Amino acid sequence: MTTWNEKDKRQYEHIKDSALATGDSEDQAQEIAARTVNKQRRKEGRTPNKTSQGTGNPNIEFRDRSIQELRNLAANLKIDGRSKMNKAELVQAISRPH
Repeated sequence: MTTWNEKDKRQYEHIKDSALATGDSEDQAQEIAARTVNKQRRKEGRTPNKTSQGTGNPNIEFRDRSIQELRNLAANLKIDGRSKMNKAELVQAISRPH
């Protein structure tokens, strides 16, 4: 489980209270607050950025993976120009024999 410091806990409560005040449900307010605190922790490097490290499920075709997963896979394959490629170009580049 995640260990939050006191600042994180205060930030969570403040955001949750603000969300409740704007009419969000308790569950939605908790979700908004937790996501916001965790996003800040990722920015500060206190927790890994899970969304940018994966290459996707190897049992799923390349065309069905997210563009971020394709870019990560292209980076592992050391494909030049990957940051400027669209999804179709990434799929084509990754599918070529290396």
